[in-house]
Amino acid sequence: MMLSLSSTDIQLPTPQPVGLAKYHDLTEMARGGNGVLYSAYDQIVGRTVVLKMLLPEHRLDRGFRRRLLREARVTAQLEHPGTVPVHEIGEDEEYGIYYAMKRISGENFFAVLRQLAKGDENVADAFPLHRRIEIIRDTCQTLDFAHASGVIHRDVKPENIWVGNFGEVTLLDWGSAKVWGEPAFGDGRYPVSTVRRREPADASLTVKHEEQSYEVPPLTPVDQLVGTPTYMSPEQISNRDIDERSDVFSAGVCLYEAMAIAEPFRGRDRDETFDNICMRQPTPPSERSPKQRIPPEADRIVFKAIAKQKDRRYQSMRELIAELDELLLIVRQEETE
Repeated sequence: MMLSLSSTDIQLPTPQPVGLAKYHDLTEMARGGNGVLYSAYDQIVGRTVVLKMLLPEHRLDRGFRRRLLREARVTAQLEHPGTVPVHEIGEDEEYGIYYAMKRISGENFFAVLRQLAKGDENVADAFPLHRRIEIIRDTCQTLDFAHASGVIHRDVKPENIWVGNFGEVTLLDWGSAKVWGEPAFGDGRYPVSTVRRREPADASLTVKHEEQSYEVPPLTPVDQLVGTPTYMSPEQISNRDIDERSDVFSAGVCLYEAMAIAEPFRGRDRDETFDNICMRQPTPPSERSPKQRIPPEADRIVFKAIAKQKDRRYQSMRELIAELDELLLIVRQEETE
C-alpha cells in the first residue's frame, strides 16, 4: 500500500479518539469459528492495521474472552521478524476484547502449495524447491526464538505460515500456544480427551497414499484436541506432555509437504490419519514425488524430524535448522546444474 499525504498529516484529530473509536473504515477480511478479522485505518498513527475480535455470539463468553486475550499477549511478547507485531490490546463496550496488529501482505503457504499441486507454472517458477525449503527454515527460526522464550506453538502448518510479497516469512496464530509455567490440560481452559491413548511405535507399516486434492476439507480433532490433525505429533494425539520436539514433528510434516507437494499422513478420515501418524511410516518424499527432484538427503532429515519417539527426533529447532542449511547447499547446487 502506497504512503499517502493524508497519513503524514501533522495535525492530530481533535478531540483525540480512544479505543475502537480511533479506527475508521472497518472492513471484514475473514472469520473463523470464534473470531473475526477486520482491516481498519488508525487515524492517530496514520496506518492500516488488522483488528481481531470475537464473533458476536462469543463476546460475553469468559472462556473465549480469556483465550483471545491470551493469544494477543503471547503474540505481543514474541517480538521477532517472524511474528506479527501487536500494536494495541483493548476492550470496547460494544465489541468486547480486541487487539490491533500489523497488516501483512502476501499469501499463506498452503495456498502456494495448492497452486503448485494444480500445476501453476508461474508459481512453480517463483517457488522452486530451494525456496520452499527456505520458507520452512525461516519458520523454524521463529519457532527456535519462541522455544527460547518458553512458548510452544502447537499448531504449525502451512496455513499458519504467511509468505510476504518481499520474501518475509511470518508464523501466525499463537492462540493454541503452550507457555512454560502455565498449567497444562485439566486447568479448565482446554477440553481434555482420553480417547487416544495408543502408544506410538516405529513400525515398518507404510502409509497407504491415495491421490488427493488440495481441496479436501480439513479434519476435525477429537474432542477439540489442540492442533490440526494432519500435523499433530503422536504425543499431541495421545494428550501426553509435549515440549519443543512436538513443534519439530509438525515442522517436519510441513517440510515433507513443501518438498513433495503431498501430505505424508492424511488418511480417509481423522482416525486413519491419527493411526498413520502414530503407527506408520510415509513414503520417502523423493520417492513420493520424483518430479520434484528431491535429494535423498532430504528423506533422512524429514524422517528424523517426524520420528514417532521424541528421543529419536531433532532435540531442538536449532539442530533441524543446521541440517536444513546443509540441505539448501545441496539443492541450490543441483538446481544450477
